[in-house]
Amino acid sequence: MPASQIPDPHNLKIEARLNGKTMQTSNTSNLIFNVPYLISYISQRITLEAGDVITTGTPHGVGTFYKPPIFMQDGDVIEIEIEKIGILKNQVVAEK
Repeated sequence: MPASQIPDPHNLKIEARLNGKTMQTSNTSNLIFNVPYLISYISQRITLEAGDVITTGTPHGVGTFYKPPIFMQDGDVIEIEIEKIGILKNQVVAEK
């Protein structure tokens, strides 16, 4: 994604969905450390390669705090979407 396509990376909606149900919604403006800082910090320690994923923590909405608690199960699909960037989609697979 060219940087020119994202004029303000510090104001993008972030959403997490479990099996299509929205579990968490936030914004990059709520990050404790902004993305340029994270890239700089990480790059001082390792070489970032194309396809690397940087995780930034989690906003309100963690399944542990639901009543009853919600935990991902084998076969569930978790999606993380960042506005204007795209969706990262993974299926949960139980350890055998």
